[in-house]
Amino acid sequence: MEPITTLWFLLIGLVAGWVAGRIMKGRGFGLVGNLIVGVIGALLGGFLFSLLGIKTVGLAGMLISAVVGAIVLIWLLSLIKAKK
Repeated sequence: MEPITTLWFLLIGLVAGWVAGRIMKGRGFGLVGNLIVGVIGALLGGFLFSLLGIKTVGLAGMLISAVVGAIVLIWLLSLIKAKK
């Protein structure tokens, strides 16, 4: 990955984590935790969208897939956290 591509990926992931934390009120992991979840969720969202055959275009498409991935990841982590 080129450095500028990596920077965009990280920025989109951070924004996605913040948005997902706002959507999943009460299930988040605080600001820093949600930002980290957003970066990981961006990877998950891209993977899930490719499995479903959904193509994303541009910055908005990448942000949408990252937010979806972050929401799924927060949901999965909250299930694991609730079992403890």
